[in-house]
Amino acid sequence: MSNVRIERMTSLQLRVLLIAILSSFVAFLDGAVINVALPAISRDLGGGLPLQQWVVDAYLVTLGSLILIAGSLSDVFGRKRVLYAGLIGFGVTSLLCAFAPSGIFLVLARALQGVAGALLVPSSLAIIISRFDGPAQAKAIGRWTAWTGIAMIAGPVVGGLFVDTLGWRWVFVINVIPIAITLFIMATLRDTDKGMGGRIDIAGAILGSVGLAGTVFALIEQGTFGWTSPRVWIPLLIGLLSLAAFFIVETRVKQPMLPLGLFSVHNFWVGNIATFFVYAALAFGPLIITLYLQQVVGFSAIAAGFVFIPSTLCMLLLSGFFGGLAGRYGPRLFMAVGPIVAAAGFTWLLMVGDTVNYWTMLLPAVLLFGVGLSITVAPLTSAILGAIHPEQAGIGSAVNNAVSRIAGLLAVAAAGMIIGGTLDEAGLHRAMIAAALLLLVGGVVSAIGIRNHEPAAAKVQTVTD
Repeated sequence: MSNVRIERMTSLQLRVLLIAILSSFVAFLDGAVINVALPAISRDLGGGLPLQQWVVDAYLVTLGSLILIAGSLSDVFGRKRVLYAGLIGFGVTSLLCAFAPSGIFLVLARALQGVAGALLVPSSLAIIISRFDGPAQAKAIGRWTAWTGIAMIAGPVVGGLFVDTLGWRWVFVINVIPIAITLFIMATLRDTDKGMGGRIDIAGAILGSVGLAGTVFALIEQGTFGWTSPRVWIPLLIGLLSLAAFFIVETRVKQPMLPLGLFSVHNFWVGNIATFFVYAALAFGPLIITLYLQQVVGFSAIAAGFVFIPSTLCMLLLSGFFGGLAGRYGPRLFMAVGPIVAAAGFTWLLMVGDTVNYWTMLLPAVLLFGVGLSITVAPLTSAILGAIHPEQAGIGSAVNNAVSRIAGLLAVAAAGMIIGGTLDEAGLHRAMIAAALLLLVGGVVSAIGIRNHEPAAAKVQTVTD
């Protein structure tokens, strides 16, 4: 029997991991749980389809457009301080959503909730990077990944249960419980993380926010109004010009919110390309099959959500394991094989037609999908963040999260072009092929480009010469 040293987490590390998981869990869960609550919200507050769209869009636009700023704030002011602000803000805005007297009030509260949510994810992952090293860091990231993935996949199930038993407002009220637990655990930590200090890149923050918000708004609304509508092309033009100006400004300011030197780190830029393709498939594929099961096959919202429970269990049980293996043997093999396994799951769904046999058509597919994600996501996150200096973990995490969200928005925006006018059997099959191809590209990029055991880069110079 070989001698294997088992490293146990210290009490401090366990608390840090719990804080990171709970903080990001509420943000991811809230983004996923809302979909099944939309019909009940519309029945209660009126507004029809426009209200339903904006309840989702208001959160996504502010979350996606502010996540880079949040990462920068995390590095400048300290992870714990920013995390405190995000948790308290998310709790308050969740209660505002729960007690919203009108549709407009709910939309505004959701936009504010997205602002608070943007503070949670980069800081929660950054505190893991600051407290764990080596293989232990990879395994901790794996556990964090498992629970955030569970939030995204299990969200429709949780939302359906609350909506059907207690009402849609409880979808927001329930956020207060994990937030209160997290704040209690955080009170036991010594505040040793004061941040790097320095100035906030105000110009970059404004341009980055406007650029991402305008682009995301156009991608969301083009399906309703078309690309030729001023409501779409004007925000898109403003967004693209702002993004161009953002990158120019970031090359000239002394303390940029996005140090472009990060992209000179090999595993960072390669890993973010892989992230784009993998997360595009992750956002697109499950959404389409869930809609198909409800609209064509006749599943209830809760039943359609339960379809992905096996994937959830796979991620819960296996992500930490594969994260640990990636920390020991390097991430490249796992980042190459995992997307291929997940792609096989989407390919299996080509058997789905007007009638569905759960045991032969759905279960094998979602198991393959879950195992593939378990193999992929933790090594992917570890490869990206392990390649940069720990002091810049906040902005590195924010960039990676921004890439994944933009990828999802682009994939969902392209859904109409892939599916066609109506979601039917042929449209489903085209969508599953597209999702599988996205995953395969992500796997090939990783196989060719990722380097095993690349040492963390020296701190990226942020002051121009």
